[in-house]
Amino acid sequence: MLRKIFLMGMLIGLTAGCRTTMTNLTPSQVARNNTGLYPFEVIWDTTQQSIREETLKASVVLGEEVYPMQRTPKLNNRWEAFIPVPADKSVISYRYRFDYEYLSIPNRRQNSRLTPQYQLQILNK
Repeated sequence: MLRKIFLMGMLIGLTAGCRTTMTNLTPSQVARNNTGLYPFEVIWDTTQQSIREETLKASVVLGEEVYPMQRTPKLNNRWEAFIPVPADKSVISYRYRFDYEYLSIPNRRQNSRLTPQYQLQILNK
């Protein structure tokens, strides 16, 4: 009986201990601008302690194109990028991807997380 209680506690501890959220901060609609560059922003939050923070890389995925993102100054968990959008496009679909390494036995391993697909509508002025 004691063994069953211990195993159940371990299972609960393992499933409740790690949580990762990726929050899209990019609005769903923006006004068209003359530069053709549009800001994309996302927040990465995790409680997974095995992730090596120095290996974390974020990117915006638009179809087959992948654009690297930069950390926002003074906000370690927020990422941003200015992405070119052709003038003939009024709606684009995109995702965020996070690549990272995490501690594992016997060596580090690589992993990535991908957000659901979002859409950005570019409105004419």
